[in-house]
Amino acid sequence: MARHFTKISSVRRYLSDLLNRFEAGEIGEGHLKAATYTSNILANVIRDSDIEQRLTSLETQIKNNDKKLK
Repeated sequence: MARHFTKISSVRRYLSDLLNRFEAGEIGEGHLKAATYTSNILANVIRDSDIEQRLTSLETQIKNNDKKLK
């Protein structure tokens, strides 16, 4: 099943689902560890991307305000 992770909340839901499946005996520890590790990397990438977008927006606002003052 294809999943789309575009927000930290989607990664959190996925991790919660993984833990539930592990506790139910549906997946093994190795699967859980690999998926958790990869999810952590993905969450960091999403977080960094969000910060980059916010920073770019702030930089644009500052440039626009500087132009107005001149």
